Amino acid sequence: MARRKLQPADRALLAALSRVLPRSRWSCFFARPDTLLRWHRRLVAGAWTYPHCGTGRPPLDQELQQLIIRLASENPRWGYQRIKGELLRLGIHVSATAIRTTLRRHGLDPTPRPTTTTWRAFLRRQAAGIVACDLVTVDTVWLRRLYVLFFIDVATRRVHLAGVTANPNAAWVTQQARNLLLRLEDQERRVRFLIRDRDGKFCRGFDDVFCTEGAKVLVTPVQAPNANAYAERWVRTVRTECLDWLLIVGRGHLEQVLRIYVRHDNEHRPHRALGLESPSPSARPTLISEARRGRVRRRDLLGGRFMSTTKLHERIYAPYGRTKRWQRATADPAPREDEPCPAAPSNASA
Repeated sequence: MARRKLQPADRALLAALSRVLPRSRWSCFFARPDTLLRWHRRLVAGAWTYPHCGTGRPPLDQELQQLIIRLASENPRWGYQRIKGELLRLGIHVSATAIRTTLRRHGLDPTPRPTTTTWRAFLRRQAAGIVACDLVTVDTVWLRRLYVLFFIDVATRRVHLAGVTANPNAAWVTQQARNLLLRLEDQERRVRFLIRDRDGKFCRGFDDVFCTEGAKVLVTPVQAPNANAYAERWVRTVRTECLDWLLIVGRGHLEQVLRIYVRHDNEHRPHRALGLESPSPSARPTLISEARRGRVRRRDLLGGRFMSTTKLHERIYAPYGRTKRWQRATADPAPREDEPCPAAPSNASA
């Protein structure tokens, strides 16, 4: 005969009945007396046992633990006491022991950890206040050489177009340096270092303009374009994306083309060094709702050479001369949404 399986409720019932019946009648149960007594002791112990409460401090919130790990990871020279002080500034009260335990649980040393600085991080921290400059030569359709002077902010990658001339003499170059410093002064930016090559067009007066403002002029070695890599890289970009695809007629035409390209480069073109963002802090992506997502259209610049997405459709061309059509295009008007898009002329040159 198979042994009968009893549930906890059955054992509790038999134990309760054993206390009612006299001990001489316990032989009617199929269990032994020792088993009934053990069941009864277990029943009494369960009646007087309170729920188990965990001892010690309650665990930290998950978000707070992630914040502690983030502070320790991004600042390896901080110890757990420094992290406690930073949390107090944020209005979060956590004991130093809890912070130390959290760091050890996630495999981090609670004491300050030695770090190594990479060249990329070192140069990025030193980039603030460094400006590089260079001259770009452009040959027109009449084989006349024009010179373009530009400055680029190494930290923000923002390009400042100084001017275009066919005769970059000492007076012109010095005046463009003054104009740049006045422009940066309005933006509350200060130049600490200026990087330039050994071109003879950069005269002593050009350097003196920056030296009087407390900046130091750094001249690159002979035949070392990599020493002025940021300016040289922008020269290559403006050639491959713009100038190599256009026939420049004259100085006015080149100024108009570069003005549009520089504005596109500063406000719309993504830069890998900036996390695929534009150098201008005011140029941010426009959030469009789902209902208006289909209304996003392309915006062509310089006859379709550059394209960007906006909510309005506009084509901008760069013909030579200041015609009425060109003035309307460069004025960047805000046409009505129901206004038809202007058609591109078939014989318009880039």
